[in-house]
This record gives sequence, C-alpha cells and structure tokens, in this order.
Amino acid sequence: MNAKKLSERLKTVASFVKENTILADIGSDHAYLPCFLVHEGVITKAIAGEVVKGPFESAKKQVISEGLQNNIDVRFGNGLEVFSDVDNVQTVTIAGMGGPLIASILESGKDKLSKVDTLILQPNIHAKAIREWAIQEQWKIEQEVILEEHDKIYEILVLKKGIMKLSEKELLVGPILSKEKSPIYQKKWNNELNEWLRIVNELNKIPGTEVHQKKEELEYKIALVKETL
Repeated sequence: MNAKKLSERLKTVASFVKENTILADIGSDHAYLPCFLVHEGVITKAIAGEVVKGPFESAKKQVISEGLQNNIDVRFGNGLEVFSDVDNVQTVTIAGMGGPLIASILESGKDKLSKVDTLILQPNIHAKAIREWAIQEQWKIEQEVILEEHDKIYEILVLKKGIMKLSEKELLVGPILSKEKSPIYQKKWNNELNEWLRIVNELNKIPGTEVHQKKEELEYKIALVKETL
C-alpha cells in the first residue's frame, strides 16, 4: 500500500497521528489506515477493530497481504471493546461514521480511554454530537479540518484531554473552523442554509404545534450559521 491508495480524507486523518504512538483504529474496514501508517514508518504497532464480519475478514486479509501481522492486530469486537489497558493504546481513530454513532462509541467505551491521549475523529455528518460529548467528558478540540473529496465535505476533529467551553454556534459549526472560514466551510454551510430555508418555506404551509417547533429550531440554526459566514 502507498499514499496513492489512501483517500485524501484518510490521508488527512493519518497526518494527525504522532510518531511511535500505539494506535487503535475503530471501524477499520480494510485496515488501510494502520497499514499506511506502518508502511510510512509513523507507527509500528496498531489494533484494527471491526464489529462486522465482512470488513473484519477483509482487514485480516489486507494485513496478511501486506505482511504486517507482527505490527497490526485485527480484532473483532464492538467499538472500544477491542482493546484494554494492557494494550497501552495512546491514539484512537474513528473515521467514516456519523457523528452521533462516533459519540455513542466513545461514550460506551469511555472507561477504556484512561491511557489514551489523542482522539482523531472523522464524522461524515453531525460533528456537533462529538463536540457535545467532548465537553461532557472533558476533552478539548486541538485541531479541526474541513475538506472536500468526491463532492462530499468532511470534518476532522483532533481531541486532547482538557476542559473547554463552546457556545451553541461553536458546537454547531466548530470553534476553529468558524474562525478560519475556509471556502469549503462556507460552501458547506451555505448549502445547509439553503436546505434549511427550503424546509422552513415548506413548513410555513403546514399548521400545527409540532411543525411550529421544528420551524423555530431551524430558524435558530439559520441565525447561528448566518453569523459565521
């Protein structure tokens, strides 16, 4: 495997992995990320975790085909269950899932995070759920990146242990991303705004208390995002 085989999304995730860290890649699929990092000489030891049999078998085959059985241990299990304190995992990567699912995995396995110092998380959608979890569990955002690949926009969050406070606006759009206001950030939130405005326009045609509440929620989010553009 080489960098050409790794997507820009995963290459960006890989760029935040520190040298010689012990990595647990959760939802590892074909174990492309840990394989890449070992080949690049960034790490020498990783756990690739999968909860679905098909991807688990694919990851095992990939690791064997790359000759990395001594470096990467492919394990079958749910979320952070695939490692324990004796593994001395320092960095956890979770990429390619929804934000609420990533937050749920972290919440369910938070007792496994005592020795972990870095979380590198790439939600496909709803990154807000991760930021909410981070505040609750005393992790702080060290870095945020937004990128576009194949007409899809992704956010990557790097968390370290610590306390942070975020406003409702920062929870939604990201404290670092909203300061940087990159063209991709603006594209993402302009697209969201247009969709929310379309929905509000449709809701205006429908009577009812529940509809009114939904409309108020959307109008609140619209106001928050407009402040950041």
